[in-house]
Amino acid sequence: MAAPATKTIGDLNGKWVLNKALSDSVDPALSLQGVSWLVRKAIGAATVTLHVKQYKGAPTPPTEKPDDLVTRIDIQQVATAGVKGTAENRCLDYVFREHSDWLFGHVRGRSRWIAATELKTLVSEGGEALKSGWVEDDFVALDWLEDDAEKGGPEGETHILNHVESLDAGWTALQVWGFQSVGGERRYVRNIVVAKGDKFVNFKMVYDWIPE
Repeated sequence: MAAPATKTIGDLNGKWVLNKALSDSVDPALSLQGVSWLVRKAIGAATVTLHVKQYKGAPTPPTEKPDDLVTRIDIQQVATAGVKGTAENRCLDYVFREHSDWLFGHVRGRSRWIAATELKTLVSEGGEALKSGWVEDDFVALDWLEDDAEKGGPEGETHILNHVESLDAGWTALQVWGFQSVGGERRYVRNIVVAKGDKFVNFKMVYDWIPE
């Protein structure tokens, strides 16, 4: 189901289910991340639902400004087919926080708001993402809706940027969240690139809105 007009990157609260027919396969990325064949096949067969809570709150440690309020996004990923769920808990202050789970192991990640112009610079020649080897092209900056209605960030940003580094498997993942027109309908989308050494996997995850 298409995202309602009231849902923007500034309000992702609610339930979203991965539309596998409209999304790219996650299998090549999971393989690059070292996930076993059996687990990848189970994930491929599962229905994955995101339960999202987005709000203002105190940042989790580590932080230099514990009294400041930041945007927090807590996501419980619930899967079928016997696949254990995972949690995504993000503070949009771009501070690295370490996390461990059964699927991706020991990682550290950071998140922030990002505007379209800054995103294009990030992945262009000379940009941090390209220089650092997180991406090989501008895939994460493509296909977004960028009109005024999408400016849900505190300073009119249209996206959330997530950068994750594996601390024991050597890969990185760069995600950009926002909204795109897919199949003629406005949908919540994540453009993602997983990188390890000289290998890169670009893929798109497209979500259906689930009304209460």
